[in-house]
Amino acid sequence: MNDKLKQLYQSVILQHNNQPFRYEKREGCEYTLDAYNPLCGDHFQLYFDLEDGKVSRISFHGYGCAISKASTSVMVKHLEGQSLERALALCRAFEAVAQPETPAAEGEVTEDFEAFAAAREFPGRLKCATLSWEEMECFLEEKVER
Repeated sequence: MNDKLKQLYQSVILQHNNQPFRYEKREGCEYTLDAYNPLCGDHFQLYFDLEDGKVSRISFHGYGCAISKASTSVMVKHLEGQSLERALALCRAFEAVAQPETPAAEGEVTEDFEAFAAAREFPGRLKCATLSWEEMECFLEEKVER
């Protein structure tokens, strides 16, 4: 892993793990998704509404390792206010960055996403990085493609 990637990985993971974006339970939201990895115990609830075809008032709560918590925080930060199609594209772009066999999506990759490219070097941590993104991607695919 090169030094720039290592530094980015550490700063993004630490920042979002210690001060997660919209880390709160929400009552009365339109949708609640359950992102759970039974192998390691990471477990997050994703709370959000859909308003005018956009993701709104998204937040999350739960527990997991620093990588999964930070990744979920990054997801919440980037999906707020996005159209369903754009949110789906961002989910796919994140997966492309984190997973070595997936081609990268041009123009969608942010520095926050690049920090998780380091997970490629630790195959056991890929699920940690992609857990919440995959759950949201499944939901969005169902909404967009019907």
